[in-house]
Amino acid sequence: MAPKLQFLNYVSKLKHLDRTGWVRKGVTKPETVAGHMYRMAIMSAFLVDDPSIDMTKCIKMSIVHDIGESIIGDITPNDGIDEAYKNKIETEAIEKLTGLVASKSADEIRQLFQEYEEGKTKEAKLVKDLDRFDMVLQAYEYERAEGKPGFLQEFFDSTKEKLAGSHPKVKELLLDLYKARENNVAFMI
Repeated sequence: MAPKLQFLNYVSKLKHLDRTGWVRKGVTKPETVAGHMYRMAIMSAFLVDDPSIDMTKCIKMSIVHDIGESIIGDITPNDGIDEAYKNKIETEAIEKLTGLVASKSADEIRQLFQEYEEGKTKEAKLVKDLDRFDMVLQAYEYERAEGKPGFLQEFFDSTKEKLAGSHPKVKELLLDLYKARENNVAFMI
């Protein structure tokens, strides 16, 4: 198979890879990794208007940040895998994937993944904020869909301190979400 087709074959696995945290909690129809990455890219593109941040880079980083999971699967903190080892195997997966695309694209994927992992730039910090926000937004959506208010509280608890210092636009979204959750407001059509 041509290398670019192999790359697309790997990436397509993300469309069918359910996110482990939701599976572990028994969510009826858990989102996929690709669905999560898609909504993060949408948030990067349209919900955070900050001229000091390269939003195109954020969109691309949102798409790339979990791409290695197409090879290693979705590993969560509850899986008992050491963070250094997780980073090692995810980096190896990125290397395998980037070996299948043109060198310019490969370099960009590597750079975006590494930047996200290091979390030092404005763009990486924003994408990490959006990653965490998407998780709690998804948790609330599942609580509403399953008719079980509060059953995914651990996801809110695990991000509370990390999101406290988030980008102002993400903090605004988060406050709106907390209000909706507190009042058990349905915002889905």
